[in-house]
Amino acid sequence: MATTHALAGALAGVVTLAVAPELAPVALVAGAAGGAFPDLDLYYGHRRTLHFPVYGSLAALAALAAAVLSPGAGTVALAAFLGAAACHAASDALGGGLELRPWEGTSERAVYDHFRGMWLRPRRLVRYDGAPEDAALGVVLAVPTVVAFGPPVETVVGIALALSIGYALLRKPMVALAEFVVARLPDSVSGVLPERFVADLQ
Repeated sequence: MATTHALAGALAGVVTLAVAPELAPVALVAGAAGGAFPDLDLYYGHRRTLHFPVYGSLAALAALAAAVLSPGAGTVALAAFLGAAACHAASDALGGGLELRPWEGTSERAVYDHFRGMWLRPRRLVRYDGAPEDAALGVVLAVPTVVAFGPPVETVVGIALALSIGYALLRKPMVALAEFVVARLPDSVSGVLPERFVADLQ
């Protein structure tokens, strides 16, 4: 889930708190934003357009080096953002595939590796986005951030966890609802839906 990735990215703030407390808030926000950012390609080339497991990691390492050599709000924010985005892209290979019903395990496409020009296969350590273990992972990732920053960060984290748990509860029913709705849409409307959604729903 995007919320799980955002919570993972927020850990950049926890790490920064230990070495440069004055820069921890910017690292927290940038890390959370970077963790969620790759999923903005959800409706166009998902896990390919904004997901860069190799190139993103190289960019993150360069940004981290810049932050270490010249620490400041800008360099730390960039390092946190790129690092979280790279972790998001790389960790998607540990989850499920791209199919609309990933719990069925029919897709062998997890995330695209632009460096090698190929799709990485899903390892399914987290079976699919919105699986119970995905929500549980979000809870575990949230604990260090809440402990380190307290309020008002804990309120934002609480909202993210509520969204995660709600999504996990509704994940499978949402697909059934989408199937019902898409089957009744006129062609002029269904034509604007992402191709992979329409292909799976028809």
